Formats: sequence, structure tokens, C-alpha cells
Amino acid sequence: MIRFRDLLRSAGWDEFVLLLAVAMICGSALIFIGVSDLVRRGDFHDAEIRWMRSLRSPENPAQPIGPVWLSRWSGEVTTLGSGTVLTLLSLLVAGYLLSRQENGSAVLLLVSVGGGTLLTNVLKALFGRDRPNAVPYLTDALYKSYPSGHSMMSSVVYLTVAVILARTIKGRPAKIYCVSAALVVSFLVGLSRVYLGVHYPTDVIAGWAVGIAWALLCWLASYWLQASGKVEPERE
Repeated sequence: MIRFRDLLRSAGWDEFVLLLAVAMICGSALIFIGVSDLVRRGDFHDAEIRWMRSLRSPENPAQPIGPVWLSRWSGEVTTLGSGTVLTLLSLLVAGYLLSRQENGSAVLLLVSVGGGTLLTNVLKALFGRDRPNAVPYLTDALYKSYPSGHSMMSSVVYLTVAVILARTIKGRPAKIYCVSAALVVSFLVGLSRVYLGVHYPTDVIAGWAVGIAWALLCWLASYWLQASGKVEPERE
């Protein structure tokens, strides 16, 4: 019987990455469906409120637990998922790609970000979940709550940028670092939204799931376009 490790070696790294991406897309879709079902039924609502209140002082709900720097740090980290920062980053990276005459990659980035923004707005309007009122907000909060736009769009933008830039970088460790760093940033942005009191945990989990799935779908599209010669080839 062929061992799984031997099968991976015979298939090659590219095939393994593609298989992993497809598995993550399917897993993210299942997570989103499951979380959405919980939100619709309201089974988890009371538990979420307890968790959010546990992050605040019992005597003063406007005072978050932890050191002073943690609250300030959370406020700064959450701006990494704001529309202004993400739009600016996307335009700067697109300009970088255009300067290298990688027009296909630049267009793919802008389509990915634009499509992710549209998808976020559609999902928010579809679910129409109001913002939590369990604790006072520690930052501004607009629009509907589910899924978290900061969590979703930070996953879309940072992961898409990381994947596109990883294609221009030589060396597998550097490529893995780019993608890992993008995931860490989007993870921290999502955590900050709950800590600041503007999102339920399920909002953030759903945002991560949809954002990661969308970014990986766009990466699969870039892989297909690269194979057809419409996107610049990846550097080894």
C-alpha cells in the first residue's frame, strides 16, 4: 500500500499546494455555512454575549480587561482592516506590479479586492445582523455586523497580496512566510474587533472563512491564467 508521504513526493509540491487550497476552500465554506446556521437560529447568542462581557471589567463595562497598552494596540491593529488602509495597500501593490509590467497580476489583484468588497456588502445586506450591544464600543462601528467586514476584507486583501507577491519571490521559505504573515495579520484584526466590542465572535469567524475562501479562489484563478499564459509565470 502506497504511503501518503510517498504519494505527496510523487505528486509534487505544486499538486500538494493545489490540493491543500481546494481543501481549505471547502473547509471554509462548511465553516461559514455552519456558523451562519447558528446565527440564524440564535443558539449561540447568549454564550457570545457572556464572552464579550468577560473581556470587560465587571465594575465598568467600558473598561477592557488587560493592560492599558492592549486596548491601544487593539485600536491600532484594527485599522489594518479598515477600508482606507486596505484600499491604499491594494493600489500601492497594483502600482508595484504594473511597474514590473505584470499587468495580469495587477488586474487580478484589483478584481479580487473589488469582488471581495461586493461580496461583503451582499452578505451583510442578506443577513442584516445588528451590531452587538453587550458592551460599549471602543472604536467606531458602521453598517451591519455579519460577517465582519474587517475580518473578511483583511483576509481577502492580505492573503491575495501575499499570494501574488509570493509568485514574484524566489525560494519556497520566503513564499510560505508571505502567506503565513498575511494570515497572522488577518487573524489579529479579527481578534481586535471582538476585543473592541464591535463584533460577535461568530461575525469574525464567518469573515475569516469567507475571506480565505475568496482569496484562495482568486489564487486558483491566477494559477489557471498562468497556465494559459494570461498571467506572468511564477518564479521558482
